[in-house]
Amino acid sequence: MRTTITSLSGGYAMRSKTEILESAKQENVRFIRLQFIDLFGTLKNVEIPVEQLDSALDGRIMFDGSSIQGFVRIEESDMYLKPDYNTWLILPWSPQQARIARLICNVHLPDDRPFAGDPRTILQRAVAEAQSMGLNACRVAVELEFFLLKLDQQGKPTTTPNDEGGYFDIAPTDEGENCRRDIVMTLEEMGFRVASSHHETAPGQHEIDLDFTDAVSAADNIITLKMVARTISRQRGLHATFMPKPLQSADGSGMHCYFSLFHEAEHAFADAADTLHLSEMVRSYIAGLLFHAPGITAITNPLVNSYKRLIPGYEAPSYIFWSTNHRMPFIRVSQASDTGTHIELRSPDASCNPYLAFGISLYAGLDGIRKRMSLPSPVHQSIAAMSEEERFRQGIRRLPTNLEQAVESLEEDEIIRTALGEHAYAHFIQAKLFEWEQYQKTVHPWELNQYVEQY
Repeated sequence: MRTTITSLSGGYAMRSKTEILESAKQENVRFIRLQFIDLFGTLKNVEIPVEQLDSALDGRIMFDGSSIQGFVRIEESDMYLKPDYNTWLILPWSPQQARIARLICNVHLPDDRPFAGDPRTILQRAVAEAQSMGLNACRVAVELEFFLLKLDQQGKPTTTPNDEGGYFDIAPTDEGENCRRDIVMTLEEMGFRVASSHHETAPGQHEIDLDFTDAVSAADNIITLKMVARTISRQRGLHATFMPKPLQSADGSGMHCYFSLFHEAEHAFADAADTLHLSEMVRSYIAGLLFHAPGITAITNPLVNSYKRLIPGYEAPSYIFWSTNHRMPFIRVSQASDTGTHIELRSPDASCNPYLAFGISLYAGLDGIRKRMSLPSPVHQSIAAMSEEERFRQGIRRLPTNLEQAVESLEEDEIIRTALGEHAYAHFIQAKLFEWEQYQKTVHPWELNQYVEQY
C-alpha cells in the first residue's frame, strides 16, 4: 500500500562539507535555498549565491526571525540557519546554466543554542526522549493525499478538480495521471526512488506514499514532496492543494502516519507469543496515543477546515478507538506479525506540520509506555451503528469537533504542552484562537443562502 521512497535525506546517503562544495562546482550551482519550517508547517527559505555556500555550511547565515510567524519579537530577531548536510538536493526545474540547490536547516540563536520554537528541533527533542528510554530508532512512513485543482484566467486556484476520477482510476478518467507522473519523475531526478502512486477516491484527489525512514527524514521528505507537487502542478496549469477538505461532498486529504520503534536491532512492537503479535510496549504506546488523542488533535488537524474532514460518513476517524480491520479507527494495527508490527495513526491531515505531528505523537506514545497504560479492547463493529450509550460503555470518545475544542484539549494536556515546549505552545495557541475568532466573526455563504431571503 505504501510507496517506497529513498531520498538523500532519508538516512541512505551521508554528505560532508567537502562533498557539497564539490557537488555545487560540478553541477554549476549558482544559488542555494536555505530552507526552514515555521510553526505552522509553511516552508520558508533564505536564498544565497554560491559564493556564500562555505559560510552557510558553517552555520553563519543570519536571518530576521521576527518576520516569521510564531518565532520571536523584533528585539530578539537575529537567528542563524544550521544546514543538515544530508538534505542537499539540486532542484531539477532550475536552469542548467544557473542551477539552484537546497539545504534544510535547523534554526539557532546567536549563542548557538537551538531555537526552542523550531519545529525540526522539537521533533529531534522527541526522538532524543525515545532514545533516553532505550528506543534507539523511531521509523515513520506516510500516505500523503492532495487535490489537483484547475486555475482560473488570472492563475488563481479554483475549487474545480481537474478530473472526475475515483480510486485507482487510470487515464483518460484520471486526467491528473500525467501531472502525478511528472511529480514522481522529478522526485526520482532529485534522488528519490518512487515505486507507485495512484488516484484517490475523490475527483482530482491523488496519493503518494513515503516508505519508512527515521522520523526527522520522514518530515523532511513530506516538505520536499509538497514543494515538488506545487511546483510541477503549476507548470501544468494546475494547483496542488493540501487543504484538508476542499470539496464539500467528497473525502478529505489525510496524512496517515505509520510508526515503528526499535530497541537496538529488535522491533520493539512485536511479540510472537501474543495472539495479535503485539508487545506489551506497543500496547502501552497505542494506549498513550488514545489517551492523548484530544490533546494532539489541534496539532495534527490545525485548521478550521480540518474538522470538516473528521466527521462521520467519510473515511476519516471521528471517534477515538483502535482496530485491526476497521476502516475508520483513530489507530489501526496495519501489520501484526512476530517480525514486525506497524501502527497507523489515521487522524492527521495533509495541512499539518509533520515535525510537530510526529514529535507530539511520539511523546504521547512514550507517555503510555512510561506509565504502562492499559490498552482497551479493539473495536471491530460499526461505530455509526452504535448508540451513544453503547459508545459510552465501551469508552469510545469523540474527537474534537472543531478547532476551538481541539485547542481547549491541547491546553489541558500537560504532556503535549511539554512536547511542544513553552515557546511553541504559547505561540501556537495564540494563533489558533485568533484563527477561530476570525472564523466565528465571518458570515459564510451558507448562512446567506439559508437565511437572507427567508428572514
